[in-house]
Amino acid sequence: MNSVILFLIIVGIVVFNYLFSRILEYLNSRMYGDPVPGGLEDVYKAEEYRKSMDYKKVNYRFAILTGTFSFALILAMFLFDGFAFADNLVRRITEHPILIALLFFGLLMFASDLLTTPFSIWDTFVIEEKFGFNKTTPKTFVMDKLKGWMLGALIGGGILAAIIWFYTLTGKNFWIYAWILVSAFSIFMYMFYSTLIVPLFNKQTPLEDGELREAITEFSTKAGFNLANIFVIDGSKRSTKANAYFSGLGAKKRIVLYDTLINDLEIDEIVGVLAHEIGHYKKKHTLTGILISILQTGAILFILSLLVGSPMLSEALGASVPSFHIGLIAFSILYSPLSMILGIGGNILSRKNEYQADRYAGEMHNPTALVNALKGLSRKNLSNLTPHPAYVFFHYSHPPLYLRVKALMGIQKN
Repeated sequence: MNSVILFLIIVGIVVFNYLFSRILEYLNSRMYGDPVPGGLEDVYKAEEYRKSMDYKKVNYRFAILTGTFSFALILAMFLFDGFAFADNLVRRITEHPILIALLFFGLLMFASDLLTTPFSIWDTFVIEEKFGFNKTTPKTFVMDKLKGWMLGALIGGGILAAIIWFYTLTGKNFWIYAWILVSAFSIFMYMFYSTLIVPLFNKQTPLEDGELREAITEFSTKAGFNLANIFVIDGSKRSTKANAYFSGLGAKKRIVLYDTLINDLEIDEIVGVLAHEIGHYKKKHTLTGILISILQTGAILFILSLLVGSPMLSEALGASVPSFHIGLIAFSILYSPLSMILGIGGNILSRKNEYQADRYAGEMHNPTALVNALKGLSRKNLSNLTPHPAYVFFHYSHPPLYLRVKALMGIQKN
């Protein structure tokens, strides 16, 4: 195989990914307005359902626009040797391999972010505003951007610099040291993300004493789940949409409830959501997910070590000097079909885990409470009640609402 054939394969993969995404989105859009599945008739009133349809249609058209723009941008970079141009540009500044890579990716990401920022602004301040979701101020939007750039430079740049340093020292064996580093960092971030990163963007406060905390404490005791850390996050700072999540391990584990969730749901429903999150922990989904992620990272880095040093990868992108960073760009495209397959497997496992967590919540607490909570969140977020099965298969990490409700109602009948 020569560099020309490799280039055509890369471009072919980019085109396939774009067309495949558009097909899935089109199939999903054809389900808009279908009859509401049984058991979900009470989610929306007629006017609310029309609003949810409008929301989905607007987002569908917006996804076509943004997806096509991104596709045209990446395709132009390949067809007109944009990556080689960026590589030559940074080589005029320095010849140090680590600095070259940092400047190269920094330049690409900064340029990409600038080009896509107008879409983010439109999404936040036009679409989300129109449908009553947006609470983000221009100041918050700008500060989020600046903080994101800072974290990307410090964390992403630091890890990339370390990996290239391993590569310059050990050659193809770099993947072993990179695997250890990335795995350790992933575990560290899972443990401390809520205490180190989240406070940069949101305020977290301990849940106040009262009926809700008493109900949560009572359930935690019943479930044999030692939970001292219950926090409320000011999600309403950016959106009216509600959520909750579990993070950390051991003494660092915590439940985080969005203030919008507390405002929108009844206490029994909030405990149902909490029970679901505890179910993930009890069923060891958290630990299993971490282990799978570590194994996948090792496999990716190993495959990368076999290919990244090949001059053909750099030649395929028009670069005259073989380099780690150019090889990484080519590899990321070549790896995407395998990534899709792994993503499908991950979604299948995730949907299975969601059913298990739902069942745990239904058996330990009250299936009706969780059903009402899921319906309330879907109503509040204008969720799609009729997704296309193919779209669900490829993209959904959670089962569609009607299937979750059906399974939970089965628990109630038993």
